[in-house]
Amino acid sequence: MRVGRVAFALAALAMPAGGCARYHPALLSPGANAAALEARSLDNPRLLRFIAAGLRQKAVPRERARWDLTSLTLAAVYYHPDLDVARARLAGARAAVVTARQRPNPSLDLRAAVDSAAVPGAITPGALPLTIGPMINLIVETFGKREYRTAAARRLADAARWDLASAGWQVRGRVRAALLDLWAARRRIALTGRRLDLRQQLAGLLEQRFAVGEANALDVARERIARDKTAIALRRFEAAAAAAKAALAAAIGLPAAALDGAKVSFGAFARGDPLREGLDEGELRRRALTGRTDVEAALARYRAAQSELQLAVASQYPNLTLGPGYEYDAGTNKFGISSAVELPVFNQHQGQIAQAAAKRRQAAASFTLLQAHIIAAIDTAVAGYRAARRALATADALLAAARRREAQVAASFRIGEVDRPTLVTAEIETATVGLARFDARVGELQAVGALEDAVQQPLFEPNAAFSVPPVESRPLPGSAS
Repeated sequence: MRVGRVAFALAALAMPAGGCARYHPALLSPGANAAALEARSLDNPRLLRFIAAGLRQKAVPRERARWDLTSLTLAAVYYHPDLDVARARLAGARAAVVTARQRPNPSLDLRAAVDSAAVPGAITPGALPLTIGPMINLIVETFGKREYRTAAARRLADAARWDLASAGWQVRGRVRAALLDLWAARRRIALTGRRLDLRQQLAGLLEQRFAVGEANALDVARERIARDKTAIALRRFEAAAAAAKAALAAAIGLPAAALDGAKVSFGAFARGDPLREGLDEGELRRRALTGRTDVEAALARYRAAQSELQLAVASQYPNLTLGPGYEYDAGTNKFGISSAVELPVFNQHQGQIAQAAAKRRQAAASFTLLQAHIIAAIDTAVAGYRAARRALATADALLAAARRREAQVAASFRIGEVDRPTLVTAEIETATVGLARFDARVGELQAVGALEDAVQQPLFEPNAAFSVPPVESRPLPGSAS
């Protein structure tokens, strides 16, 4: 009966194993995954619900009338794999907090022996000639090691959360840059198409004059060359538009075909200067240096390094192992307790402490390096913006002068003082300066975009802020069902 009670106690100790997690396979098929990527679209009902929630819309439309910068950014937050990777890292960091918080499991030592009495009567009559000695070893962590370990894991989880937000900003920046490139390419196609029409008219007029001997071959050839160069430039802009469309789809996480037929809005760029109310460089700099997501992540990593150094210092003091046990010895019940402690004879964790201290210094240096890069990025962006503003002001003045000259030539043409080739030449001049002015405008918007990236503050559509949810809004390939 005593042996039965011992067996029952051992079975009770093994019962927690019944609550263990089970492995669930999650298959990942390259073919099926590629097919899912190719099937992505902007009319996905789950995507539309996600965007409606992000924009705080009460009703979910069946399709969006216009895809602007904000809604395309939310589509990228929904689809882009970079954010899936960042979310997975965040989930791993949060799981590491659970691991760090766990207490060490006890261990069970069991020894058994069949006794044979060398002296008659040494074994109690009726007792089993058996010795069983189960012992449980409990590890007691000392000097706050578990708390320091948990604090370090929590701060690394905070860093992973800020890394997710940084990935969201990077996705937004790529969407904005690709959308701006697409808008610029399409506008350049329209402006260059107008120039090509005028060049064609002028070449035709000069060919007519040449036919009647009123123009020389050199003037006709020169105009034909200018017309052909304009046609080639138009083809380059068409290729740039196709590349920008593909880049926009890639920035969202879609195949390029998913943008076919989509009504894209360029309202964020068609309006005036996003910084028309003035550039508060000091305030933007302060916010960036103290509040950018990567700054917060670097600060969290430094705090984690602090906790890891505290853990290394505490680890020089050994843990305590307690071993309460019971022994059945041929009819005799014996209870006892043992204790064990590591003896810091050969080392006192000097190496681990030195490594943790060096890691903290590295985290501090990385934080300083990041802030230095931010200062340089802001200085570069501000200088680029101011230079772009000056270039645009010059282009505005040149375009205004070209339009005045064209108006004067048009007035002279109406009263018969100049001929049509002269009028068309004035119109070509205005169209050429207009294209140069548009290039200056694009340069200004690109400079604003660079400043937006540097300060991590929405300057285009500033009232339509976006957030990145920490969990996926759609099923991922390879997820266990």
